[in-house]
Amino acid sequence: MMPRRDFLRTASAAALALAARPPRAAAAPRRPNILYVLADQWRASAFGYTGDPNARTPVIDALAARSVDFRTAVSVCPVCTPYRAALLTGRYPTSTGMFLNDLYLPDGEVCLAETLKAAGYATGYIGKWHLDGHGRAAFVAPARRQGFDYWKAAECDHDYPKSHYYEGDSPVKRIWEGYDAYAQTDDARRYIAAHANGDRPFFLTVSYGTPHFPHATAPDEFKALLPPESIRFPPNVPAESIDEKLRREAQGYYAHGMALDRCVGRLLDALRESGIERDTILVFTSDHGEMMGSQGCPACQKQVPWDESILVPFLLRYPALHGAQGRVVRTPIVTPDILPTLLSLAGVPVPPSVEGEDMSALVRGGGPEDRAVLFMNVAPFDNFSKGREYRGVRTARHSYVRAIDGPWLLYDTMADPHQMRNLAGDPAAADLRKDLDAKLQAALKRIGDEFKPKAHYLAHHGYRVRANGAIPYGPDEGEVQSPRR
Repeated sequence: MMPRRDFLRTASAAALALAARPPRAAAAPRRPNILYVLADQWRASAFGYTGDPNARTPVIDALAARSVDFRTAVSVCPVCTPYRAALLTGRYPTSTGMFLNDLYLPDGEVCLAETLKAAGYATGYIGKWHLDGHGRAAFVAPARRQGFDYWKAAECDHDYPKSHYYEGDSPVKRIWEGYDAYAQTDDARRYIAAHANGDRPFFLTVSYGTPHFPHATAPDEFKALLPPESIRFPPNVPAESIDEKLRREAQGYYAHGMALDRCVGRLLDALRESGIERDTILVFTSDHGEMMGSQGCPACQKQVPWDESILVPFLLRYPALHGAQGRVVRTPIVTPDILPTLLSLAGVPVPPSVEGEDMSALVRGGGPEDRAVLFMNVAPFDNFSKGREYRGVRTARHSYVRAIDGPWLLYDTMADPHQMRNLAGDPAAADLRKDLDAKLQAALKRIGDEFKPKAHYLAHHGYRVRANGAIPYGPDEGEVQSPRR
């Protein structure tokens, strides 16, 4: 692997050399802006365009119709910090060591914003970060922001009516005015307007905290649109588990989603009003899903290997490339693929450290019809994953998962979209299981993961965890923990 500083120095030199060339008769086309809109814990199925009867998402539904709509977008490790680390590095959790919440992403990793900045981009980050590991309320120093310059962010805060953030280089804690997603959207609109006609393209990430719990703090105007008794649950939610508590959690979850739908609309307005809609890559996605009672899991659960947890929305709109007409893509894409895909679309070289695959051909109208993508939970915590480590592969049709003691889950999601018939032990599915297991083993071999018990990975990196398996994150709970390199 090329050392981080060497790669970034080379990329910066190339950008400067390009800028220093004498003008030609026709200027080279400007690279696209990139607006990355990231929700937290919004599962792929919880939208109008994916058929959820409870969802009220007209803006995002219309966006899906004009986007490349990846219907099999997989969160590589469905929990906050591991996803975010995989997004920014293009690498797998077992490779970076970032497989638990509240770890610090090492400075030695080559990250997306650093790469784009070296190629001449202005970079900005608004909202939830969750990669600093110095405490959820701590100031994230500029040197630890992985290439983002503009900064209005917090490590982690889900107190939506009064959540905090830090601005620029100031260590003074500030509070977003009102419901934080609205205030963050306003700030993003100002950023877009200020950079729309600048001499550099921009890469802006807007990282919302919702619809992650607590759900009761969703705006009342949206909760009123969905009374708890009106909520319809999918068939994989056991009838006996549907009580008033679950209904109220679901009400708040969908209400947070309605509020974010409004926010996405205001971001789209900002692009259009600034005249840069056509030349901006817009991504709308989430870090992982939410079980909300499915498979007998309670509300507010993630990390588990079912589709409600691992599948996320992934809409990519780039009108200059694919026009105004959208299309649905069933070919799977997984978190580490996002970095090389965006860099390729922007015409920026991909760092040699990246493990994900460039899927930009799917945006351009080509690419593979199917593939098997790897997802995992290396060290489950807080009683998630039913305490079981796992590795799995997802194809356009099948989901296959192994636990340490052998095959655990196998679903034909075309015939069984709610994953209610586990074929892992079905003799009639033996050949299918063998084929998917071979694909899983090949994926693990490619990244050098031997799939050992979680104790091995904890010991390898020297992590100290609570009794529930989580990294301590309180202000008085020990030192910063970061992967060993």
